[in-house]
Amino acid sequence: MDANQVAAETPGSAESKSAGPEGMGMLTPDTPFPTPEPLLGASDRPRVVIIGAGFGGLEAANALARAPVEVVIVDQHNHHCFQPLLYQVATAALASADIAWPIRSIVHNQQNARVVMARVVGIDKERKLVKTVLGSFSYDFLVLATGATHSYFGHEEWSAFAPGLKQLADATKIRTQILLAFERAELTQNDEERRRLMTFVVIGGGPTGVEMAGAIAEVARQTLRSDFRRIDPELARTVLIEAGPRLLASFPDNLSRYAAAALKWKGVDVRTGTRVTNCDASGVSIGDQRIEAATLIWAAGVIASPAAEWLGASHDHAGRILVNPDLSVGDSADIYAIGDTTAVKDASGHPVPGVAPAAKQMGRYVGDRIAAKLAGATPPETFIYRDLGDLATIGRKAAVVRIGGMQLTGFVGWVFWSIVHIFFLIGARDRVVVAVNWAWNYLTFQRGARLIT
Repeated sequence: MDANQVAAETPGSAESKSAGPEGMGMLTPDTPFPTPEPLLGASDRPRVVIIGAGFGGLEAANALARAPVEVVIVDQHNHHCFQPLLYQVATAALASADIAWPIRSIVHNQQNARVVMARVVGIDKERKLVKTVLGSFSYDFLVLATGATHSYFGHEEWSAFAPGLKQLADATKIRTQILLAFERAELTQNDEERRRLMTFVVIGGGPTGVEMAGAIAEVARQTLRSDFRRIDPELARTVLIEAGPRLLASFPDNLSRYAAAALKWKGVDVRTGTRVTNCDASGVSIGDQRIEAATLIWAAGVIASPAAEWLGASHDHAGRILVNPDLSVGDSADIYAIGDTTAVKDASGHPVPGVAPAAKQMGRYVGDRIAAKLAGATPPETFIYRDLGDLATIGRKAAVVRIGGMQLTGFVGWVFWSIVHIFFLIGARDRVVVAVNWAWNYLTFQRGARLIT
């Protein structure tokens, strides 16, 4: 494809084309170019485009580091975020920079990789084009690692009152909301309003919900307990709501029971078998019951990115692409989907969970498969998922771990959880920073990132 063909795909209104540099205003990620430009020129090597710089996307890129290809990583953000620790940013235990790294920095030593920061809006399978808000470019192989976002089960209006936790912006927004609630409670003269401000509701009893509820309770009962003069933060109420019969449904029953008991010991009001019927600016409704709360946090469900719509591919009820055993999409041998955007089953027929290890395994498999194809070798025909276990922390000195037949709880489980998460962080500096912060928080009960921005 030549430059003129690519340029013809670049969107831009007449106003944006004639505005010129002085009329463009401040740049945003979606600001179009003043005049149509090709995003990428022609390549003398096969081009592998990876959409999404999450765990799976980066693993696929790394697997292709020595292959004779041009790797193009496309993401609407300029950073990779370590999602399992987002809740610690939301509860002021870690700063944003402790769990996020510039994508360009991560791949700067990979000579065949380049990064495009742009939001993808569609795929043209016939012309083999990736369409973004800034323009289009061609691919020879396409890897969709676009992840998932929050699902409100048909009640999208709830998103304005109960934000989810998928990106750094979500974490900082929730952190601001939590800290502001205490600040406003300190000032109000109305007892009823003070109780509402100091009530926090987490909806969803999976790992994210359990970790958020435990962390909020610790912030209130330990970190902030001596910081205010008119209110007692220890009187704050944290409610965890789960529609299913138990917390951590993917864990064994005994670990679910331990998690519920540990949360209750921390002061969390755990409600299972309870379905939310409405969320609004003043609280949440559970059937005929009402909980007045200033802060609602959604951790109840996810829905895949619109990748299935871009391709016109078959998908499940959550929008996840139904892929072939080799993770290819439909009859397109040059398009693959990995991570949370896919519906994959393991050898026993159970769905592969949407966790980081699964995404990394898929990314490595697809990268190796493409490299083998280009080398004329026989690629592995079927993706085989290796279950590495489940982990969730419930706060200070409490976690649940299942790895094969081994189960850990309490302080030992928390230490194991901490070591695993530090190991998966990118870069020695961040491993040291996070380890030091966790040790300091453990010894002093303090959280150093309590900033309202």
